[in-house]
Order: sequence, then structure tokens, then C-alpha cells
Amino acid sequence: MKTRNDDGITTAEYAVGTAAGAGLAGLLYQLLTGGFGDQLLRSLFDHVLGLLGIG
Repeated sequence: MKTRNDDGITTAEYAVGTAAGAGLAGLLYQLLTGGFGDQLLRSLFDHVLGLLGIG
């Protein structure tokens, strides 16, 4: 029985993972630098202050 040689497969998997990570990072950057991100961070900050009893 002959076995297949899959030496290059890990390189392809890393390339796909890197591309997906870069795409997700770009999407998050666009969301957080827009109005939605500002509102999200402000509400999160207010919530944390409320939990601490400061706000």
C-alpha cells in the first residue's frame, strides 16, 4: 500500500488561516473606527463603571 505525501498541506492551511485572520482584523477595524465602534466602547465603559459603583 502506497502512502500519500502531504508535506505541503500545512503551508496551505497556514496561508488560509492567515488570510482569514487578516480579513477578520480588517472587518473589526472598520467596525470599531466607525460610529458603531464608538458607541459600543462608550456603552461598555459605562457598564464597567456601573459595575464598579462609580458611574
